[in-house]
Amino acid sequence: MCDESALALHELIDDIPAAVHIAVPRGTRRPAVSYPPTVVAQYAPTTFTLGVERFEAAPGETIPMYNAARRVVDAMRHRSRIGETLALSALGPYLRRSGRDGVSQLPYVARELDALSVIRPSVEAVLA
Repeated sequence: MCDESALALHELIDDIPAAVHIAVPRGTRRPAVSYPPTVVAQYAPTTFTLGVERFEAAPGETIPMYNAARRVVDAMRHRSRIGETLALSALGPYLRRSGRDGVSQLPYVARELDALSVIRPSVEAVLA
């Protein structure tokens, strides 16, 4: 699970996504899902597993989902696609809730995704 769906499950945004957002490695077949409405994002295979954790969707059933730090970095990277307001609205709650450990995770994830130049000014602005 990724994008807006993961941001909502991490309670980083108040929006209720109109579709379920899932990620698949770039170069693989995109799944055909008739219901519920689904948006498929493709990520580079080398970064596909970065920041993945398990989320309990139902008792005894878990699904892979990007962790909060990865979601915030991806939201900032893709802010032209998902909207800058949504991306910035996820950053504030993440920084307030995650404390120092969370703040230190952002540069690590951003470095791995070559997005440090995008994350650093936004984090500094929110923390100022």
